[in-house]
Amino acid sequence: MGSDGDEDVNLSPRRIKAVLFDKDGTLFHYHETWGPILHEAANLVAQQDKALVPGLIEAAGYDAASRRIRAGSIFAGGETVELARVWREAGATQEQATLVELLDDLFTREASLRSHPVIDLPSFLSGLAARGFMLGIATNDSVASAARTVERFGFGELLAFYCGYDSGHGAKPGPGMVHAFCEAVGLPPQAIAVVGDNRHDLDMGRAAGAGLLVGVLTGASARADLAPYADAVIESIADLPSLLDDFR
Repeated sequence: MGSDGDEDVNLSPRRIKAVLFDKDGTLFHYHETWGPILHEAANLVAQQDKALVPGLIEAAGYDAASRRIRAGSIFAGGETVELARVWREAGATQEQATLVELLDDLFTREASLRSHPVIDLPSFLSGLAARGFMLGIATNDSVASAARTVERFGFGELLAFYCGYDSGHGAKPGPGMVHAFCEAVGLPPQAIAVVGDNRHDLDMGRAAGAGLLVGVLTGASARADLAPYADAVIESIADLPSLLDDFR
């Protein structure tokens, strides 16, 4: 499995009938959305001890030299429970459960306000739906944050399913979110395409037996980070419809 680029897709008789998208870095530009939120979260958690902030953002995966969040880091691909654990190890004084609640509240409030869509999402998703694809979102953000973002950008009616790390299906890279999507749309994993910007999205899809794994470059990962694990790597979801033509 894996390819060096769009042109190297290994075509097969697989028929894809549904698409499960990651949210941040896939439907929405990652760094523009989450870079400012990371700094706000670190300042909130540090409280009055602002000397903690640089260590918190570095532990989360922020690279000060590039001013970007590193591919494969906790903040790029993890969920809030993992982040809270790492930040407690880095000096945060809140109890684990309190810190998770504090962060999820912040992320739910800020993610929908700060999200930068990669493309006109209602138009893009309605185009896929018109072609008969069932659509869903699987994110390691909370389900409340996902719901608020979907509502703000007005494409909830186009989705058959969405879930977060706290929806009861487990978190990425486990297969539970894909299996829950399959149950919701009544399709086997082989008929599902998983689209994401991080290796954990692709690992989730592979663990579930998804029929097509697609990496996108609008998140924290470079092509070299994704190509060994994907059937195809595309610049953005704007290139997805033409790719799906090969799997109809």
